[in-house]
Amino acid sequence: MSDPDAKVKAAYDLLSKANDQMVQVWIAEIVFTWRWWIGLGLTIIPWVIWILFRKKESTWRLMCAGFAVIIMSSWGDFIGISTGSWYYKWEVIPTIPTYLPYDFTLLPVMVMFFLQYKPDMNPLSKAVVFAAIVAFMGERFFIWLDVYEPKGWKHIYSFPIFIIIYLIAHYICTRKFYEKI
Repeated sequence: MSDPDAKVKAAYDLLSKANDQMVQVWIAEIVFTWRWWIGLGLTIIPWVIWILFRKKESTWRLMCAGFAVIIMSSWGDFIGISTGSWYYKWEVIPTIPTYLPYDFTLLPVMVMFFLQYKPDMNPLSKAVVFAAIVAFMGERFFIWLDVYEPKGWKHIYSFPIFIIIYLIAHYICTRKFYEKI
């Protein structure tokens, strides 16, 4: 009979060694490169813009929706990376397996702006526009920057996922216990 504890420990040891190797590559080859600086800027600047231009009285409701987007997009990224569907070459922080600017800044900030702009517009229409921009333009932009490397993943696969992410964020943002946008 095999010992599952030993197999789990061996798998974790492999993950730990791989993470150590990624940190060493990040320190030696990635940090402070122009792609790293772009990633850092894309992590900070959109939040500054959102703070300046958000609808102040809707901050709480928009942040709840934005936080939900962070959770959903990060979770999806974790799954995609762990299944080998894609990977990122120029991480801002080497210990986070998702691309920080995309999951923690660009997606939630974009959703929050979409939510506050024309709040009475059909949410499905906004979700389709959001998904098209992110899946077909955003992903291609990061491939062009040589930051994102899909491994058999196609943009069209992301499209319905981003529609769902937007619609869930819209649902969270439009609950009655918030003040109206």
